[in-house]
Amino acid sequence: MMGSMKKLGFGFLVLLLMLPAMSGGKEKASAAAGSGTNLALGKSAQASSGKAGNAVDGDPSTVWQPLAADRGDDMNVWISIDLGAKETFNKVMMHLNRADNLKDYEILYSDDNGSWNQAYSKNKDLTATEAAMFDDVTARYIKINLNLSKDLNVQLSELEVYNSTEAPAPAGLKRIYFTDASGKEYPNNAEIRLNKGEKGTLVLKGELDSGQEVDLTPYAKTFAATTQDVSIDPSGAFTANQVGAALVHGVVQTTKELKTNDFWIVVDDPNVFLDEKYVMNSKLIHQHIQSEIGQPALIEPKDVYPSVSTVSNVAGTLSGELIYGGKVIAKLDPVAVAKGEAKQWTPEGTADQKGRYEIRLTMEQAGKPPVYDSFYFTVWDKKSIPKDQSQIAFLGDDGKLVYVSDYRGNQILDFSNVGYMGGGVKIPDVKVKATVKPGDGDDTARIQAAIDEVSRLPVGKDGFRGAVLLKKGKYEVGGTLKMNASGVVLRGEGQDDKGTLIYGTGANPRNLIEIGENTGLSIDNGSMRTITDLYVPSGSRTFRVDDAGGYKVGDTVVVRRVGDKNWIHEIGMDYIYNRPGGTVTQWSPFNLDFDRVITAINGNAITVDAPIANAVEQKWGGGQMFKYTDSARIEQVGVENMRADSDFDPSIMDTVMDNDTTDPYYADEKHAERFVVFNSVKNGWVRDVTGYHLSYSLVQMSRNSKWITVQDSKMYDMVSIITGGRRYVIHQMGQLNLAQRIYTETARHAFVVDSRVQGPNVFLDGKAVKNYNTSEPHHRWSVGGLFDNIDAPISIRDRGWLGSGHGWAGANYVSWNTENELTSQQPPTAQNYAIGHAGPKVPGLVPSDYDPRPRSEGYWESLGKHVKVESLYKQQLLERLGKKALDNIKQ
Repeated sequence: MMGSMKKLGFGFLVLLLMLPAMSGGKEKASAAAGSGTNLALGKSAQASSGKAGNAVDGDPSTVWQPLAADRGDDMNVWISIDLGAKETFNKVMMHLNRADNLKDYEILYSDDNGSWNQAYSKNKDLTATEAAMFDDVTARYIKINLNLSKDLNVQLSELEVYNSTEAPAPAGLKRIYFTDASGKEYPNNAEIRLNKGEKGTLVLKGELDSGQEVDLTPYAKTFAATTQDVSIDPSGAFTANQVGAALVHGVVQTTKELKTNDFWIVVDDPNVFLDEKYVMNSKLIHQHIQSEIGQPALIEPKDVYPSVSTVSNVAGTLSGELIYGGKVIAKLDPVAVAKGEAKQWTPEGTADQKGRYEIRLTMEQAGKPPVYDSFYFTVWDKKSIPKDQSQIAFLGDDGKLVYVSDYRGNQILDFSNVGYMGGGVKIPDVKVKATVKPGDGDDTARIQAAIDEVSRLPVGKDGFRGAVLLKKGKYEVGGTLKMNASGVVLRGEGQDDKGTLIYGTGANPRNLIEIGENTGLSIDNGSMRTITDLYVPSGSRTFRVDDAGGYKVGDTVVVRRVGDKNWIHEIGMDYIYNRPGGTVTQWSPFNLDFDRVITAINGNAITVDAPIANAVEQKWGGGQMFKYTDSARIEQVGVENMRADSDFDPSIMDTVMDNDTTDPYYADEKHAERFVVFNSVKNGWVRDVTGYHLSYSLVQMSRNSKWITVQDSKMYDMVSIITGGRRYVIHQMGQLNLAQRIYTETARHAFVVDSRVQGPNVFLDGKAVKNYNTSEPHHRWSVGGLFDNIDAPISIRDRGWLGSGHGWAGANYVSWNTENELTSQQPPTAQNYAIGHAGPKVPGLVPSDYDPRPRSEGYWESLGKHVKVESLYKQQLLERLGKKALDNIKQ
């Protein structure tokens, strides 16, 4: 029986033939009829920089990528292959990522690896699969010179060399294409979905100048698949090898290269979650509960309890508990279950008490730690929820927020742990220990000497060494000021034109102030514990591990959420459509590491100080916990009360604005980029600063920054080309950080979160005007952000092919009482919440005519009107720490 073959809106796409099962093992990513052996496979490779061997290892998941420094002024990089002996060849295939960054290339050959002759060159219409055919040459060495079109990199996943005996393409061939069994041509980005192990054959045809169609089966051609998820033989027969997706092309070389439209083969495996490592597959059943991620699981008082059903992947003992208010109110007595056996449990009675309930299943196997799987629902009289409040985060009878989770327990995060000292702590006024006055010429060395002087002082009982005071006036800084010791503050005497000015001089792109070294956490891999919950919901602070022994309250830990290949496939990020006219990089598996502190241990149940901002799921790889140390992280550092400006060349103008044009503007980029950068820092701040004419950001909180507050600051008149990688005013890359009361002008992304950032992080009470793009999570699945009372265009969406394949940019984000334009879409396996937005609701980039695949909207409430709880963050902080904490974060 043939598996499911469907394309959103297209139906059957290729001629599929059921063939005998093929033997296991990896197939090469491409094949060419009559080409014979890939002469480069496994041979010795060299390059101008980078791991050249990755391009000839037969594995398209590994790449040769030149180092950034290699590009230099000439923008040239190269790779060469020693074939081991003289070989005759006439065809070279290159599988490229970011071919749109490539200007041209040439293929050279040599007998001595010193004197080179040209076999082929190309300088236009470069694509992800380059198939170069030329007259026979005989040589031992082959070299590819690549010239880049911009100061961005290119990746080469496979370089293949052949001695082709294929018949040349018919004369007058002007285009080629795939067809279905009836001969109908497929459009760009057509897609077929197969189950693992299924097979089929691609049908390649062409059109002559006369308009006549020709079957290309007997002619020279190449089939290429971008991943090993699909293998293709020289005849076009393919096999779906494993869960994933491959972009497939047919290529024919005439006087120019002809290539088919983008064509996708997507591979699923309906049996993947029957493996024993997934333990059991369970679900919650109730007629009034929508058992979907991100949808509130709410029932009325007196309604019957939900049922849970499970099918076991293992033999063991199953038990269950219904929990309310921390107490067990009903039990499923332990029962033996066989592998593949189904069970269902419905607690007796009705849900009489309002509040949150948990149904917890426990599976015990001999010689293994118990495994847990929980489901959640909330009981509340819907009519009693005030209409002017959120229906999933409203004030209960005690004046505190009631959160309504989905059936898996995912809820709006508690963001109150962000900012200096974990939130709610007043930024101190540190005593001055050194004073600097403006001098003649460059002041970098004099200011640095004062910072170093204070850095050598002992740390006081308050955790500080002292402040360096820059008296009023202009300080020329031609270099970078570095603050690498804890307990040091750099302070000015005002951010207005009569105060302290840090003026970046010279044509050197750089940061004006860097705080902390760029070092990571020291993770103790030997301390690893495995999370034994099959599902830890987003917003939870408690989870269970296989053995809590050796851990104690106060330990600093990394809680790791694994995202494996199956998850990448589930969210569709292994088949992002190519950028129109270019290429993208498909996502690879990655982890999210949440930096936390243990606050409680109960048996093997661990509670941490701040919520986990992405669900941890066994089906997507599960999770672990590790101890870490951060001795290289400095703390109690700040920059305050001053202004930053940058020299620039006003003669350099441009009209480029991303993919459009605008009025002429200053576009010099050889000047100061950022004012303050936090590297490996915790408990730091920037306050009361103003920036002018920077190209990149006012403040950047880098990957190892934590508990940073940026407040009461402004950015004006940025100077750079208005395109990607520029004008990120508040650039968030760390976790548990707060930016409040920030005003910006002329940004692209005023309030922006980078890729794979582990929240919570908060933007509070900010405004951005004269925007050239949106505030947003920018790319590749950052999690747990809050835009709270932000007046700026905001976009939380699938960014698709933008950038290098940004895809789903943010998950488990909350937009609360925002203004201006807002886009909020729901990514698979997570949710984004738009509550109380007063402004236009803007569609996402996709779906579109180019990519019509459907995307879901996020959870929207009270569009056009703010909800009564004015600030989510402030309400959460009030509930956790009281009114004094609110007073401490005021201006």
